[in-house]
Amino acid sequence: MTSRPTRLRRLAGWWQAPLPAPPQVLRRGPLRPDRFPSRLRSTRLTSQLGVALGVAFAVCFLTGLLSHLVLNPPGWFGWPARPVGLYRFAQGLHVATGLATVPLLGAKLWSVYHHLFRWPPVRSIAHAVERASVAVLVAAALFQVVGGVLNVSRWYAPMPYFFTAGHYRVAWLAIGALLVHVGVQLPAVRAALARPTDESPSDRLSRRGLLGGVAAAAGLVTLTTVGQTVRPLSGLAVLAPRRPDVGPQGLPVNKTAQRAGVAVRALDPAYRLVVTGPAGRTELDLADLHALEQHTAQLPIACVEGWSATGRWSGVRLRDLVALVGVDLDRATVVVESLEEVGRYRTSTVGPAHVRDPLTLVALRLGGAPLHLDHGFPARLIAPNRPGVLQTKWLGRIIVRQSR
Repeated sequence: MTSRPTRLRRLAGWWQAPLPAPPQVLRRGPLRPDRFPSRLRSTRLTSQLGVALGVAFAVCFLTGLLSHLVLNPPGWFGWPARPVGLYRFAQGLHVATGLATVPLLGAKLWSVYHHLFRWPPVRSIAHAVERASVAVLVAAALFQVVGGVLNVSRWYAPMPYFFTAGHYRVAWLAIGALLVHVGVQLPAVRAALARPTDESPSDRLSRRGLLGGVAAAAGLVTLTTVGQTVRPLSGLAVLAPRRPDVGPQGLPVNKTAQRAGVAVRALDPAYRLVVTGPAGRTELDLADLHALEQHTAQLPIACVEGWSATGRWSGVRLRDLVALVGVDLDRATVVVESLEEVGRYRTSTVGPAHVRDPLTLVALRLGGAPLHLDHGFPARLIAPNRPGVLQTKWLGRIIVRQSR
């Protein structure tokens, strides 16, 4: 009877056994040994680019995961109302870092793509699996970067899927493949970065010039897009698809009232905001809402696409409306419903931290003037530290629930 260690050794031998080499007649075109003469490509260059790209991907993944949890919170996840600009910062960092990976990823792929044409193409079963895993990593990275750029540009025609769902799922595939790749290549990377280089002075200068060019390209892309959320740099944001000061009442708009199909209902003189809770129900017209105590807050609209802009909002505190139906603020959760009849974000849930916060408003005015129809007239939610898609516009109903 064959022992277990013996069977494992045989399996390992089969796994790593050399496969027959293809006929030499197939070694043409990019498979020729002299096809890639550049001396700039080296393990050291690839390692340096890989470290930078790995850091960028890690930041993108963590900030993207945070955004996903905020938008789709599981039961264990709680998102605070303060600091006011935390989501704005995290999502701005996510998009800025993602855009900066475009030149990094391009340079990294340039530095390694010649390995695709090594001879023989597949040396063993283990080598074939390794190459397949690298193909998954490259495909997932390109999917994430290209999809992210299309999302920032708001060009969804090439996407046969809902962007955030696809982006989130492939992010796990990309980060998993990246961790496997790092685990396999880490010894080679450490050795390449630790040992003295044997490059000639001219090669070293060329390599540093290439790295400097990639760094400059990443910095330039960031500088010319980050102004869509960092207001002092807005004048430099020539590549940003959104300007933070362009739109009705000086703020951008993603979805107009016409596109949402709410214009008639929002402008109806018979409009009422319905507030319901365990202890009762009340209906408020615009005059009733304006008769309640008014408050003003400086709060940003922070979009998942990376742009953000701050406005001066005035209206009724959400917690004051909750009090009208006799619910304890410490245990109150609110569901707000838009006048939209359909839409992925026509409702949103406001947790206790935001319900209690005095900056959370049912806004009636922006910049001292009544809300523009495209900004949510007659009333909209505006709360600190929330994504723009959860700042529900054209409010029709507020449902107050009290936890036990």
